[in-house]
Amino acid sequence: MITSPILVTGGTGTLGRHVLPMLRDAGRTVRVLTRHSRESADDGVEYVTGDLLQDTGVGPAVAGVHTVLHLAGSNKGDDEATRHLVRAAVEADVRHLLVISVIGADTVPLGFLRTKLAAERVVAESGLPWTVLRAAQFHDLALTMAKGMARLPVVPVPSGMRLQPVDVRDVAARLTRLALGEPAGRVPDLAGPAVYPVADLVRGYLTARGKHRPLLPVPLPGKAGRAYRAGANLTLEGADTGSRTWEDFLAERAA
Repeated sequence: MITSPILVTGGTGTLGRHVLPMLRDAGRTVRVLTRHSRESADDGVEYVTGDLLQDTGVGPAVAGVHTVLHLAGSNKGDDEATRHLVRAAVEADVRHLLVISVIGADTVPLGFLRTKLAAERVVAESGLPWTVLRAAQFHDLALTMAKGMARLPVVPVPSGMRLQPVDVRDVAARLTRLALGEPAGRVPDLAGPAVYPVADLVRGYLTARGKHRPLLPVPLPGKAGRAYRAGANLTLEGADTGSRTWEDFLAERAA
């Protein structure tokens, strides 16, 4: 009988809220490391207060755990937070460290992606059995971006930039399967079923909202702009794809 809980960092975030019930449906107990104190309910989910970046509460969180699912992330400090988690996981003899990362971590020269890549390296060099899944931007992030841009009377859209957004539920399902399996190293990337110019994502959002705005193409400057125009943020071959399109996502939200 499996008695060891699965530790999930970031379990209260956008992705974690989908992963937790999937792990519970698979019959696993779950422990969540959270920065804000929460009472554990009688639903198979235990909450432990701690902060990865500040390196507080991490040791108690990993104690007695065989599998760690590392979903916590931010725009900076991911590498340092992952170092703290890895150190505690090594001391606790964790047998599988599973990490979510971002497609383009090694090809798009942006600061937050560099920290994602650094975190991947920390995991790969930890000596722990590990799995890393890179995923595309979630539909939720694309929606936030489209909403923000559409507030303007004329919508500036980065010309030449394409995204392949993926549904968070597809990512959660993939991570759940990986967490229940054996360590696999770097697994195939997970992206959405279609590639969209950013302008098309914005148009789709405007249409779903019954709005009309003129779009103004704006070139992205610098090395990051060149990388995006070259599709460095995409995995067009060899990736797994989710099942839900941007249009599906918008239709659900509208309903």
